[in-house]
Amino acid sequence: MSPEEEAALEQLRQVGTANVANALYARGLRNVVMHGVAPLAPGQEQLVGPAYTLRFIPAREDLDSMAEYGKDSNLHRRAIEEAPPGSVLVIDAFGSTRASSMGDMMAARLRRRGVAGVITDGGYRDTTAIAATGLPCYQSGNATPATPIVLHPVALDEPIGCAGVAVYPGDIVVGDGDGVVVIPRHLVVEIAEAAYAAHEYEQFAELQIGAGRPLFGLFPATPESTTEFHAWVAAGRPAPEEIA
Repeated sequence: MSPEEEAALEQLRQVGTANVANALYARGLRNVVMHGVAPLAPGQEQLVGPAYTLRFIPAREDLDSMAEYGKDSNLHRRAIEEAPPGSVLVIDAFGSTRASSMGDMMAARLRRRGVAGVITDGGYRDTTAIAATGLPCYQSGNATPATPIVLHPVALDEPIGCAGVAVYPGDIVVGDGDGVVVIPRHLVVEIAEAAYAAHEYEQFAELQIGAGRPLFGLFPATPESTTEFHAWVAAGRPAPEEIA
């Protein structure tokens, strides 16, 4: 990852998914927010990182068993050991919560290896224990049954669909309390700068609204209010009463 991309990730750690989604929408990208995926635990840390993908298809009785699952060649188990440190493991479970996309032992191993987090449009088992690892995780809903009952892993680090969104390996994934948004890798610097600028402006607008100013002419930003914002930054970001 280039120094510019690393700096972009740092900016993304300071902004919300809503700012990111707005920046993507302004550039014509609408289908970037995962549907029905929520944080596993309230208050978990912000999730930012490049996608490493795993794709499941429906299991079949002659191919899927606990014996087969236990082999080192199993792609689900390989994903846990091969997802790069700093990456986000994104699991295409074709929306199924009929079996687990991950359990607590896998989460603990990912946390130990430095993986940034996990997202699935399916669900997890052992969710209390997963939350205790501190690994940021997102899911559609809890899924207690063992993986091989319903899920068969077929591909690592290939394009997938997750919760209605296309995810290509290396795309930048951002998750917070509102959900998950996916940024095409080639746009990450541009989107991060735009989202961070919007985040900065919102701090100014929030102060103004708190002082009684109406939305009109303030939010969304206008050329005039943007000029005010830059003057506010240059003045050291004073509180409204200090300006008066």
